[in-house]
Amino acid sequence: MAAIIITQNAALAQKAIDTLKTCYDPEIPVDIWELGLIYELNIDSDNNLTMLMTLTSPSCPVAETLPPETEQKLREIEGIKSAKITITYSPPWEKEMMSEEAELELGFM
Repeated sequence: MAAIIITQNAALAQKAIDTLKTCYDPEIPVDIWELGLIYELNIDSDNNLTMLMTLTSPSCPVAETLPPETEQKLREIEGIKSAKITITYSPPWEKEMMSEEAELELGFM
């Protein structure tokens, strides 16, 4: 499942994606973008970023730390006015949501 990207500012969206590729669940050696944890990325006309993401499970040990750390990294992008992450578990994450790159890195291919 590829993330839905809603924006008129493709360059800023790419900066956000590049930033997400620096965010890792410490237990999994693949970034959260390639894991398929990002469901929607929205940057409005005022450059406020909202993002809908999930975690690999509701009992994920980094549930309290990963979202705020990611949100802070997004806020630090030049041009982003604000950043807000909402966590959802619907639909639940499945390994089929990973990119081919992630599957290869984790030995699923």
